[in-house]
Amino acid sequence: MRKLKIPTNLTSLAYQSIKEYILEGRLDENSRLTEEFLSGQLGISKSPIREALNRLEAEGLIRIEARRGAYLRSFSNKEVDDLYCLREALEVHVVRTGVFLPTLIKELRASTKRQRSYLKANDKARYIDEDVSFHAVLARATGNARLCDVLENIQNQIWLFRRKTYSLSSTTAPDAHDALVEALEKDDWPAAENIMSRHISSVRKRLLEHLSKEGQKSNAPVSEIRPEV
Repeated sequence: MRKLKIPTNLTSLAYQSIKEYILEGRLDENSRLTEEFLSGQLGISKSPIREALNRLEAEGLIRIEARRGAYLRSFSNKEVDDLYCLREALEVHVVRTGVFLPTLIKELRASTKRQRSYLKANDKARYIDEDVSFHAVLARATGNARLCDVLENIQNQIWLFRRKTYSLSSTTAPDAHDALVEALEKDDWPAAENIMSRHISSVRKRLLEHLSKEGQKSNAPVSEIRPEV
């Protein structure tokens, strides 16, 4: 993390910096984030950091244990299922209500092309970022800022466990995206809704099967993180 200059809104900057740090995948479930550590890394007092951590907890990205610190949020199989069911309902709504102009269709096609190149290069981080970006572009087509915020939060939570199950959907997503864009370009809304529904539900099914086989994770010893900065 880079040290922050003293601005007027430290809480927002601390929130953004810590969130980026989490979504970069540099933590695991047993890593501990403390106010002392973050204060030293960001060069600011503990108060805005505490507020930022509380916000991240409210968004479902971390859990805070009193007098111990903050940890990445872990999810039960039921919670994973619920997240994907909610995402499916919202993204089908996006396809049904969005306004997909030619410029946006072009943007979506460029996104799927980049995604395929990242898949070929086995660049997991960029591939997943591009996948998230593709769905964010779709959401913006609705003109509903609140819906975009909700979907972004769902994607962020999904990312916490998806980074470990990259291979479950990486090879099928570009094909689903291409088929979706083709249906949108033809104004074939029933087909587009069906493609979106099947795309998300199939990922959910594979992920839940994987988690069931994996079983309960062992409780490894917890140690305070000392990452490179």
